[in-house]
Amino acid sequence: MGGCAGSRRRLLDSEGEETAPEPRPRLLDRQGALWKNAMGFWLLGLCNNFSYVVMLSAAHDILSHQRASGNQSHVDPDPAPTTHNSSSRFDCNSVSTAAVLLADILPTLVIKLLAPLGLHLLPYSPRVLVSGICSAGSFILVAFSHSVGTSLCGVVLASISSGLGEVTFLSLTAFYPRAVISWWSSGTGGAGLLGALSYLGLTQAGLSPQHTLLSMLGIPALLLASYFFLLTSPEPQDPGGEEEAETSARQPLINSEAPEAKPDSSSNLSLQERWNVFKVWMVFELLFFRNTSLTHAQQYRWYQMLYQAGVFVSRSSLRCCRIRFTWVLALLQCFNLAFLLVDVWLSFLPSIYLVFLIILYEGLLGGAAYVNTFHNIALETSDEHREFAMAAACISDTLGISLSGLLALPLHDFLCRLS
Repeated sequence: MGGCAGSRRRLLDSEGEETAPEPRPRLLDRQGALWKNAMGFWLLGLCNNFSYVVMLSAAHDILSHQRASGNQSHVDPDPAPTTHNSSSRFDCNSVSTAAVLLADILPTLVIKLLAPLGLHLLPYSPRVLVSGICSAGSFILVAFSHSVGTSLCGVVLASISSGLGEVTFLSLTAFYPRAVISWWSSGTGGAGLLGALSYLGLTQAGLSPQHTLLSMLGIPALLLASYFFLLTSPEPQDPGGEEEAETSARQPLINSEAPEAKPDSSSNLSLQERWNVFKVWMVFELLFFRNTSLTHAQQYRWYQMLYQAGVFVSRSSLRCCRIRFTWVLALLQCFNLAFLLVDVWLSFLPSIYLVFLIILYEGLLGGAAYVNTFHNIALETSDEHREFAMAAACISDTLGISLSGLLALPLHDFLCRLS
C-alpha cells in the first residue's frame, strides 16, 4: 500500500499552496481513487479465493490420482471411468472428497481462531506477502505431487493462503468506504466461477491437471500487485485515516469493550454456512449419473462450475437486491439438502440436467447469504467495532464448513456401502 499513496501525497502538498486546487480536479481524483479501490478489492477477492476453489474443483482428481505416465503434457479429455468401488452404485472413491475439503478449510479455521490473539503483531503488508507465497506454493506442490498425501499438503498451503488473506482483507475494509465490501464479495464469487471454469475448461480441452495448475501461477502475482500497487491509502472521510490503517494492524482485534451484538449479522452466517457446503461436498460427489456421456470426474467438475456460477451472480447482486432477513436463505438451503439426500438414497431424478439446475440455484442461495450477511454487519456495527465484527464473522462460516466436512466423511462411507 505504501507505493499507492503518491496521489494522496501530491494532494496534501497541493493543499499547502496558497492557491486552492480546483474542486473539479479534486472530485475527479476522489472518484478515481474510489474506482481503484473498488477494482482493487474485487481483484483481491478473486485472487484470494482462487487457489481454494481450484483445489476443491481438483478434489476428485487428487483422490483418484489420475496422472498420465511419462509425458504429462496431455491427457485424454474423456478417460475411461476408473473403478473405485464396483459394489456401490455411486462409483465412490476410497476416500471422500470431504478429505480435501477438510485439508482446504481446517488450517483456515485455525488461522481465524488465532487471529485475535497474535495476528495483530504483523502489519498488513507482510500478511499479504505470506498469503501470496503460500498460494503459489500450493499450485506448485500439488502439480508436482506423486501421492495423495503430498497433494493434501499443497491443499493445506492453499487453505493457509485463503484464510490469512480473508481475515486480513475483510478487516482492511473497515478503513475504506462500505461499498468495497460488495466489490470484495463479488470478487470472491468471481474466484469461484473463474477458478472452477478454468480448471474444467483446461482439463476438458486435454491439458493435464499438472499443467493446468502450473498455468495458474499468475494469480498469486496478481494478488500482490493489486494490494501493493492498486489500492490507495484510506481517505480521511473513511473510517480511520492512513495512520490508523497502518497502526490498526498492530492493535488487538479484541478491545476491552466487547462488540455489541447485532441482529441478522454474524450469528446468522454460521447457520447458513453450516449447511451450505455440506451438500456441495458429500452429496455432489455421490450424485453420479451413468446414463450420460460425462465421466464421474467430469460430472463433478460441472457441479463445481455451476455452483460457483450461481455464487458469483448472487455475490455481485448487492446493488440490485438486498436481503435483510438472511435466515430465509438458510431455511431454503436446508430444504435443498434434504431433497438432494433423498435423491442420493432413492435416485429418483431422471436427468443430470435437473441436478444442474438445483446446483445453480444452491449457488445463488449461498452467494446471497455471504454478501448480505457481511453487508448487514457493515451497516449495523459502529466504526470502532466493524474491524472486529468482520473478522469474527469469518470464523463462523469457516467453523460451519469444517463441521460439514467432518459429518460428510462417515456419511459418505455409509452411503457408499449401499448396494
